[in-house]
Amino acid sequence: MDQVTGVSTNEVEFERARGAMPGGVNSPVRAFGSVGTTPRFFVSASGPRVTDVEGREYVDLVGSWGPAILGHAHPAVVKAVQDAASHGLGFGASTPGETELAEVIAARVTCDGARPIERVRLVSTGTEATMTAIRLARGATGRDLIVKFAGHYHGHSDGLLAEAGSGVATLAMPGSAGVPAPIAAQTLVVPYNDLDALREVFAARGADIAAIIVEAAPANMGIVPPAHGFNAAIADLAHAHGALLILDEVLTGFRVGPAGWYGIDPVPFSPDLITFGKVVGGGLPLAAIGGPAALMELLAPLGPVYQAGTLSGNPLAVAAGRATLDHLDAAAYARIDAAAARIADAAASALSDAGVAHVVQRSGNLFSIQFTAVAPTDYDTVKAQEAFRYPPFFRAMLDQGVSLPPSVFEAWFVSAAHDDAAVAQIVDALPAAARAAAEATPG
Repeated sequence: MDQVTGVSTNEVEFERARGAMPGGVNSPVRAFGSVGTTPRFFVSASGPRVTDVEGREYVDLVGSWGPAILGHAHPAVVKAVQDAASHGLGFGASTPGETELAEVIAARVTCDGARPIERVRLVSTGTEATMTAIRLARGATGRDLIVKFAGHYHGHSDGLLAEAGSGVATLAMPGSAGVPAPIAAQTLVVPYNDLDALREVFAARGADIAAIIVEAAPANMGIVPPAHGFNAAIADLAHAHGALLILDEVLTGFRVGPAGWYGIDPVPFSPDLITFGKVVGGGLPLAAIGGPAALMELLAPLGPVYQAGTLSGNPLAVAAGRATLDHLDAAAYARIDAAAARIADAAASALSDAGVAHVVQRSGNLFSIQFTAVAPTDYDTVKAQEAFRYPPFFRAMLDQGVSLPPSVFEAWFVSAAHDDAAVAQIVDALPAAARAAAEATPG
């Protein structure tokens, strides 16, 4: 902080942070390493905008990586948290709010009359949710192996970092140090959207596979939609071999629609367990696992599969999640969808005008830009894009007051608070960013 003006800068804050935390961050992508600039240190947010330590305001397309679906500091969510805090920050005991949120989650997740969730376990993070779902699948089947898809990110538990997307892709890490080889060997990695490869894996190891885990609509290697009927096909394949399907909706759950991707997939299918995060906590640390009673009641205290957490179902997080879901009605989704479509279309138009090879892939109101002429369908084709074009594109948008995800491997998040003024600012910034991408060179 400047001792005369009392105002700090992002550079000063980052230098200070690097002296206190590894890399100066508590989550790797925040370091802005792949976009070649100094991370912004935010001090406040409201609606579609965030403000950094220098007092500069940005239209935000990160949205806390998804939870700020109503906009930052939505009055109803803030009031719900304040009211909950006035009664205590946590009790380490059960509260009525936990039950109410679990009931809301179960009621929202429906498609054509099917309701796959009868019981819900609340946890604190998406990593914890997927980790618990895998333990539960192993406990239910008595098998050890898990199948995942290359480029899908399911949190940072040991067995799931092989060929993960998002931050791991940004850092060009194939996995992670510190994961014992015998644990990594319990995960079988298959190319996404490749049913033949999956069938081969099940033909060879089907009797040992406990579950397939899949992002409902992948958003951690950029947006790569599932092929038509893919989720239904992998559910059928898993069930034919006595395995379970774990549907990871940590990103898509309650964002792309009232019932998440499960509710809008064009081909109905039957997941066994569904994990949630981000939106379900309204911006506070909260996630969930849901499924049928017969499976979920294998969790302790009723069953032999142990899971526990001191902060699970924290009353402030529960209040934020409940208020968020209560205000995510049809009108809110319509606003989000319309704003996302306008921004995605404008991005595609600007890049086309600048002569930049690209595709804008969408899954509901989630979308991302990939710098390639052919739409990627799996992790290998995602990685083959001209990713070097994204850093100058990102910096040009930032210079014009638009905060994008600091990685080409991330989705863009639009909120119900992105009004005409916010969308117009984004649209106006895109042509200069597209020209910067056009002028980029490798290396």
